[in-house]
Amino acid sequence: MRELLARQLGDHIETARSVEALLPLVCDIGELLCRTFAQGGRLYTFGNGGSAADAQHLAAEMVGRYKRDRRPLPAVALTVDPSVVTCVANDYSYDDVFARQVSALARSGDVVAGFTTSGRSPNIVRGLAAARDARATTVLFAAGGGGDALQYADYAVLVPSLTTPRTQEMHQLILHLLSEWVDAWAAGEVDESGNVIQAVTG
Repeated sequence: MRELLARQLGDHIETARSVEALLPLVCDIGELLCRTFAQGGRLYTFGNGGSAADAQHLAAEMVGRYKRDRRPLPAVALTVDPSVVTCVANDYSYDDVFARQVSALARSGDVVAGFTTSGRSPNIVRGLAAARDARATTVLFAAGGGGDALQYADYAVLVPSLTTPRTQEMHQLILHLLSEWVDAWAAGEVDESGNVIQAVTG
C-alpha cells in the first residue's frame, strides 16, 4: 500500500508540473474575472459530486476571501439550493438543474463556470449551453479533450490527465491561482491585468 500511495503522489506531482503550460490561460481567466467584477457582473459556478465542491469552493473564495481582507465579490454556486435543484430535477430533468438556473439568472457581462472531469455530464453541457444563449462568458474546467462541453466554452481549462482524482486536484490548484489573482486585484495590489499597483507584503 505504501508503494501504491507513493505512485499516486508521484502522479500528482507530474500532473502538477504539466499544469504550468496552462498558466497563460489561467492568467486570461483571472483578468476576465477581475474585469467582470469591475463592470458589475457576477460569477455563477456548478458541477457534480467532487466537482460541485470545487464549484462551491471557487464561489466561496470570491464572496468571502482568499488571503486578503477585501470587499466581497458576487459569486453564486448553483449547486447549493436543494429546493431549486430537486424541484427542477423532479419537474423537468436532472439534466436541466443548472441550465434552468442559468437561464433565470445569468446575463451578458456575467461569467458562468462549469466543473466536470469528463466534459460529458449532460447537466454541465446544458448549463454551459444556456450560458452561451444568455450571452454570458463561459469557462470550462475539465480534462483531456473537454468532451461535449468544449463546444460551449469560451475558455477551456483542460487538465492533461485521464483520472478523476488528478483532474480534481489540479482544478483545486487552478481555482486557488485564480483566487490569488482576484484577491490581489480586489485588495488594490494589482490592476485588472495583473500589473502591480502596490507592493505585496506578508
